[in-house]
Amino acid sequence: MEFHPLFGPSLSEKGWVPAPSFLLRRDRILRQMAACPPGTLLEVGCGAGSLVLEFALRGYTCEAIETSEPALRVAHELSGERVRFHQEPQPDWRGRFDYLFAFEVLEHIEDDRNALAQWHSWLRPGGMMLMSVPAHMRKWTATDVWAGHYRRYEREDLSALITQAGFAIDRIESYGFPLANILSPLRSRAHARDLRRRRSVRTDLREHNNHMSGVQRNLESRFYPILASFPGRWSMQIACALQGLAAGRDWGNGYLVTARR
Repeated sequence: MEFHPLFGPSLSEKGWVPAPSFLLRRDRILRQMAACPPGTLLEVGCGAGSLVLEFALRGYTCEAIETSEPALRVAHELSGERVRFHQEPQPDWRGRFDYLFAFEVLEHIEDDRNALAQWHSWLRPGGMMLMSVPAHMRKWTATDVWAGHYRRYEREDLSALITQAGFAIDRIESYGFPLANILSPLRSRAHARDLRRRRSVRTDLREHNNHMSGVQRNLESRFYPILASFPGRWSMQIACALQGLAAGRDWGNGYLVTARR
């Protein structure tokens, strides 16, 4: 495991490095959590487990659930014994956690209403959920198909869905503008090519991509040395600052939600 002071943990020898979209989201998450005291934390759909590991290193008692075996293998290697990982919900989770994270997960679940109700039940009264989803169906691309998404979300619909699940919303902000908006067409073209290739050999494409979307970093690994260079780090810091200025606008391609039970 390597730890970059700006980008967090990575496992480059296994092909997992943080993508720019992940780093933009990570920046806003760390800012939202800056004043929160350590407590019990569950991340739903942790992927490679990079973010939950960061919170474990900050003194949180962390567990995570991830159904993808390839992702779990990376997560175990990245985190070691610092995080307790599960492949399915545990019977003692009801009312247990101070914090619940679910980043780029809800859009992968067909019954999103039931998923939110279940997450609500795992939080203690007053516990906080921090969640992100892709924004705006008009921005649907081959990347959404490649990742196995069921939908993207509009602000009003997302707010109603979360409220109906019993949460009180503290904040919904837009993230990603402008860098993620610029990179999205490039990623979409790459994913469209991958879809054409995979469709010739697979019929279970949605399930396969759901399992791989959190850990497959073929494209990102090629460009990570540029991102980690001084110009890349400087550019990433500027992009994070710009998205912060635009957080109150609907200009980004994702929403970050803070809500409480």
